[in-house]
Amino acid sequence: MDMTGEVRIPAPRETVWRALNDPEILKRAIPGCEEVVKLSDTEFTAKVTSKIGPVSAKFSGKVTISDLDPPNGYKITGEGQGGAAGFAKGGAEVRLAPGATDQETVLSYTARAAVGGKLAQIGSRLVDGAARKTADQFFANFAEVVSVPQAAAEAAPAPAAP
Repeated sequence: MDMTGEVRIPAPRETVWRALNDPEILKRAIPGCEEVVKLSDTEFTAKVTSKIGPVSAKFSGKVTISDLDPPNGYKITGEGQGGAAGFAKGGAEVRLAPGATDQETVLSYTARAAVGGKLAQIGSRLVDGAARKTADQFFANFAEVVSVPQAAAEAAPAPAAP
């Protein structure tokens, strides 16, 4: 299955780039994520619990980043094993472009995903719908997490004059 999308993030491109490489931010953004561990600048492991239709699974997998072009984007590929539920694998090309202002970034992505085992038996429409929902939720969460410090700074009261 293929997915494409675009999200506007109210943060500078350098901030978004750093966030895309930060395991704590990724953990907070990935739906059902329990752990993200950075093994190197280009490799992570992750543990994610997911439910697709009647099938629930805890996936353990490895993610590799390639074609790094800071702060413009990269390719990300991964594969996870979900025990009896089967496996999931996929990849995405993520691009960052300046937004309307230097405090906005446009993140666009093209992603591909495949599943096997029990997950493949439950029907492609259900799997496709769950994958799209997960991708949409990830990018919404990511945009919220990345823009929070800026929003908090803007909401903070100005220091009192002496």
